[in-house]
Amino acid sequence: MNNLKICLVTSRGGHLFQLIQLQSWWKKYDRFWITFHGSDTDSLLKNERIYYAYYPENRNVINAIKNSFLALRILRKERPSLLISCGAGICPPFFYVGKLLGMKLIYIEPYDFVAYPTLSGKLVEPIVDELLVQHKKQLKFYKHAKFKGSLL
Repeated sequence: MNNLKICLVTSRGGHLFQLIQLQSWWKKYDRFWITFHGSDTDSLLKNERIYYAYYPENRNVINAIKNSFLALRILRKERPSLLISCGAGICPPFFYVGKLLGMKLIYIEPYDFVAYPTLSGKLVEPIVDELLVQHKKQLKFYKHAKFKGSLL
């Protein structure tokens, strides 16, 4: 069980905060983070191992390409067993590269998207091993999603 190495992939702000809520779980494992520079990442991930991705990431094709190459370099070096994310645009490049490298993928749909699905969720749905939603209302957006409760 402790052989599990985790890569937590997240944008700043609420996405980061939601993954922080899983701390009682991920703190037991070897792990590293993929995120962006910012005061929230500096304070919330103070003693964590961090790789910084290219920003802005949402709907930015150039940075998605750059982040794909960055993902290839980092994931080949680190060799995590599992990638976990709740978005946003930083997630798809890392998840697609992770899938190509044979890693397990868990995507958690962000808490605040109940009227429509996220773009990241729709992009990674075909390749993830597990797609979790935080509201039962979100189940209608995804064929194989599971509801196990909320992080918030």
